[in-house]
Amino acid sequence: MATLVTGGTGFVGINIVKELARAGHQVVSLDLNGPDRLVEDFVKDQAPRVTFAVGDILDRAAVERLGVDHSIDKIVHAAVYTVNRVELETRRSRDVVDINIGGTTNILELARSLKVNRFIYVSSGAVYGAAGIGDQTLNEDMPPAPLNLYGITKYASELLTQRYGELHDISTATTRLSTPYGPMERVTGHRAVMSVFYDWTGQVSRGDPIQLEDLDQGRDYTYVTDIADGIRAVLDAPALPHHIYNVTAGAWVKFREILHELTQLSPSTRTVQVDAPEGQPQAVGPSRGPLSGHRLLQDLGWTPRYSLRTGLEEYLQWRRDAPFLD
Repeated sequence: MATLVTGGTGFVGINIVKELARAGHQVVSLDLNGPDRLVEDFVKDQAPRVTFAVGDILDRAAVERLGVDHSIDKIVHAAVYTVNRVELETRRSRDVVDINIGGTTNILELARSLKVNRFIYVSSGAVYGAAGIGDQTLNEDMPPAPLNLYGITKYASELLTQRYGELHDISTATTRLSTPYGPMERVTGHRAVMSVFYDWTGQVSRGDPIQLEDLDQGRDYTYVTDIADGIRAVLDAPALPHHIYNVTAGAWVKFREILHELTQLSPSTRTVQVDAPEGQPQAVGPSRGPLSGHRLLQDLGWTPRYSLRTGLEEYLQWRRDAPFLD
């Protein structure tokens, strides 16, 4: 039997594929794009356990064929159109809705037809909306208040996942991710705006100076290997007391902290102050607070393994070793 991972060659998806294979799963990765050299190299140690399938989650016939071609008993649905700039959200509104809701429905229909043992929907902290006044830590009991099409379609897909599970007797759960960083982040057709980790580790790897803007900016960054392992913990749990789990390191990280760790890891690193470029794309909404990981600890005993230092150290080494310096 195999676990299907949709969006399996994307940033978070390929890390899920690798982690599940490392944990003993046979994995079928579905994506619009087949594996390139970077993907193949990333999972080479787990290659015997990974099968790549090329297909579109909006193609109902192609999705149905997966159930014929593979013995699938679990599904992790991670395929998504990631939109974090207003210009892109405006220009591709229909695509965001079609992919993020229509695609989810097609994968849920596959889960229904196969009567899978578990279905995990990979959601986002974007469903919470902006940080609340006086309470910056967001737990799973807080009412969702998404501010943009990305968050709205994520929340709608969470509700679809839960209701499909109730109607068709499928064990389902949603994992809400904090902001991931780490290996395999790159520009793709469904991911165009990169993180500060991507920019800065690339500059360090190439020997370029780090370009600094506002060092007081921050997010609740979590190393992507921990993200993948948290999803695996929910997927493989014998029982799930709750339907929704945040997957997070649970801490707010400012750019100046990232810079400090990078300069400790690479003392020859140079910096240069730059002004934000004119006409910089506008973010799709105000920042939210950090997610709480208490429920995942309480129910499943899961905690992240990587600190900011150890995550950055591993990521920086990957940037230096991988055939990838963009």
